Amino acid sequence: MELSGHAGQHALAVAEAHGVGTMWTLSGAHVFPLYDAVVKAGSPTRIVDVRHEQTAVFGAEATAKLTREPGLVVLTAGPGVTNGVSGIAQAYFSGVPLLAVGGRAPAWRWGTGALQELDHPPLLDPVTKLSTTAHKAADVGEVVDRALSVARSAHRGPVFVDVPMDELYSFADVSLDLTPPAARPEPNPDDLTAVATAIYESRHPVVVLGSDVWMDGAEEAALRFAEETGIPVVANGMGRGVLPKGHRLLVNRARSAAFTNADLVVVVGTPLDFRLGFGTFGGADGGAPARVVHVADSPEGLATHVGLAASAAGDLTLVLQGILHSLRATRRWDDWANGLRDQAAAAVERDAPLLESEGEPIHPARIYGELNRVLEDDAVVIGDGGDFVSWAGKLIEPGRPGCWLDPGPYGCLGAGAGAAAAARLARPGSQVVLLYGDGAAGMSLMDVDTLVRHDLPVVMVVGNNGAWGLEKHPMRFLYGYDVAADLRPETGYDAVVEALGGAGETVTQPGDVGPALRRAFDAGVPYLVNVQCDPKIAYPRSTTGI
Repeated sequence: MELSGHAGQHALAVAEAHGVGTMWTLSGAHVFPLYDAVVKAGSPTRIVDVRHEQTAVFGAEATAKLTREPGLVVLTAGPGVTNGVSGIAQAYFSGVPLLAVGGRAPAWRWGTGALQELDHPPLLDPVTKLSTTAHKAADVGEVVDRALSVARSAHRGPVFVDVPMDELYSFADVSLDLTPPAARPEPNPDDLTAVATAIYESRHPVVVLGSDVWMDGAEEAALRFAEETGIPVVANGMGRGVLPKGHRLLVNRARSAAFTNADLVVVVGTPLDFRLGFGTFGGADGGAPARVVHVADSPEGLATHVGLAASAAGDLTLVLQGILHSLRATRRWDDWANGLRDQAAAAVERDAPLLESEGEPIHPARIYGELNRVLEDDAVVIGDGGDFVSWAGKLIEPGRPGCWLDPGPYGCLGAGAGAAAAARLARPGSQVVLLYGDGAAGMSLMDVDTLVRHDLPVVMVVGNNGAWGLEKHPMRFLYGYDVAADLRPETGYDAVVEALGGAGETVTQPGDVGPALRRAFDAGVPYLVNVQCDPKIAYPRSTTGI
């Protein structure tokens, strides 16, 4: 690959060769050459400029999640980079391939107190796979190429490269051989046999499908594995939708019963973290804990804090195909799966009255009852909130894989606006709905301006209960009071959207939720439905994540 022109052109050409198609940014003179590269070359890359760097990073992260190609965010020096750290950390904990290119004070002025002079890479080291500086214009292409190869290799994750301002503006001619991502690891056949043996010997197995199943392109292999074995499935993160809503083996609504009564839990493509009880399952009626099998896309991802019955690592399609092939004989767990399916159906029936609740203020579940009526199978659903979005995780099931976005294990609020913009760009023919808690809305609602300027119509729904609900209720339980947990009640978030060029409305009556949602999807502009919810209702959670 021949690179010519200034270093910004080198960086863009290499990024495009690695599959990048969108540049997320907030303008800063330290990084002007990267914009110039897009404009002067007639590049197909689209520049999306935002109102806060966190939105730029979250947009790039969501782009990578939805397209399974690397995301690109360009951050100006100093506060531009530091404002992006939380989003980069979220990408790190979610295993998302993301390149963050940072501006940097000029090399010739280094150490004299230039504007926004800061050595960024040490700050990013803990939350990236690679964090480095390209010190010379002629080095930029090679460093960006190496970084993107690292980002795309298992286990995927973000990388950071900054470039001194004077070098980014400088010209060079370079010949470069692109570095592909490392080949996906081949699973060890003995490991596959051990996993298959553990499954065959189990009476009550459960499979958990996590985000890496989608990111690794293994959704078809996972669906086939479930259907050919007949093992019930609990979906986690972007594993949601691999088994579409209504699938006979999808038992998310019987998750507690499945985990409590299982004698084997096979966790595929997600860590054994707080979302999965740190890998402790079973033990119903004083019985033995369930045995655990962990499957990851790289050996480094396998759990070490719990004893495993078996494990396997590598290309997840090959792993799932290999386990299926290694099963010694066809065995069905129909009675077990049917029992869990009956419990899941019973849970849906128990919740039906909440989905139709006529209570005032509005019960948050009523919103999801109405939303389920209008969501299409390929709708992209984005969660940005605590208590309100927890209801979505319980009551909304995606119809297809790659259609659910949440913050992942890092739990960072404020990702919603960037994710919604990315979803509209990546899935122009699909519904895009952003579910906001009113606390989270305050972190990124100004970027409705970005949605308007770039003509990105999305539907936003705010569950407005005037509180940080995820904190208010536990604090009252612990102390008998709460503090620093209240927001201004009945805030007109829809008026904020209208002031920024979008549209919206406030809903106070349960019967008005459905019509408001239909108007929002028909509007063709960023539209916010501001639903006044009952502040006394808390999501019935069973874990704090600690």
